[in-house]
Amino acid sequence: MEPISNQEEATTKRPTPPPLPLSVKIQLVGLTAAIDAVERSDGTVNRCLYGVIDRLLSARPSPRPDKSTGVRSYDITMDASRSIWARVFVPTAGAGAGDPLPVVVYYHGGGFALFSPAIGPFNGVCRRLCSTLGAVVVSVNYRLAPEHRYPAAYDDGVDALRFLDAHGGVPGLDADVHVDLGSCFLAGESAGGNIVHHVANRWATTWQASAKSLRLAGIFPVQPYFGGVERTESELALEGVAPVVNLKRSEFSWTAFLPLGATRDHPAAHVTDENAELAEDFPPAMVIIGGFDPLMDWQRRYADVLRRKGKELQVAEYPGMFHGFYGFPEIPEATKVLQDMKAFVDTHRATTKPNAVA
Repeated sequence: MEPISNQEEATTKRPTPPPLPLSVKIQLVGLTAAIDAVERSDGTVNRCLYGVIDRLLSARPSPRPDKSTGVRSYDITMDASRSIWARVFVPTAGAGAGDPLPVVVYYHGGGFALFSPAIGPFNGVCRRLCSTLGAVVVSVNYRLAPEHRYPAAYDDGVDALRFLDAHGGVPGLDADVHVDLGSCFLAGESAGGNIVHHVANRWATTWQASAKSLRLAGIFPVQPYFGGVERTESELALEGVAPVVNLKRSEFSWTAFLPLGATRDHPAAHVTDENAELAEDFPPAMVIIGGFDPLMDWQRRYADVLRRKGKELQVAEYPGMFHGFYGFPEIPEATKVLQDMKAFVDTHRATTKPNAVA
């Protein structure tokens, strides 16, 4: 009898999908259908159709606090020439009892090629982040692939931090809301989690020493999008079983984002001991992993790289959770992960009181 290969073994031991609320299943079907409808086989995005979907899924900013979270939001322009803007989320007045609030700079997911801060699920996540963490959240609209390949998203992510540092805070806040740029955190899921890592390292390497007041106190790569030419056990075992991520969609995302001709072993996708030259001031990280995410093996390897490099690290795993689970408040773990993130923020804020800036 012929021995069973690793690939065959992985595909024959597929786990059973976890039970999900019907509302979540319907949303996941709609989300994946929209993604597959706009991603073309030639590696481009049908921007005409995408524009229609974007308008249908987008939420407007809410100048007045909403009833569910008490959070208000508004948009600011960071660089009109590159269409870099951000949606700012502000907690209920008095949330910080007069103390300056931490800032969370957020990078949305979408495989580097899709979506914006206005898309409903990301708009909702940022509202809940703002309310739970008691922080001002700045959700950045970066340029999308394949029209803007690597390193455009990283450049835009760093420039968003430079914008905040140059302004000494977040423009547009009410006079009684102050922020602590010395307690700035980065967060993002999927492709946004990948951006979080690379922006944090670029900032720590090049910009931190000359920054006026912005200091990265920590980062949240939430189910970050990493990969490689190798197909891992979790990718093979969960192919066709787990929602959102599959090999075809991953291949599209990397082909759209990476430089022409590059493989998935490019350092943007494949973070290893050999190519991860982490800055001495690389911030503490809380890496969030779902136990039903095809990318979990890559995420664990990424965490191992940070650990071996001697960086402060906390790994939070949520068994049975699919890629992007924390965007669905119907799932209890979506609340639990925000509570865990709040604990991380509370223990990593700047220890000295900075001058309050608005």
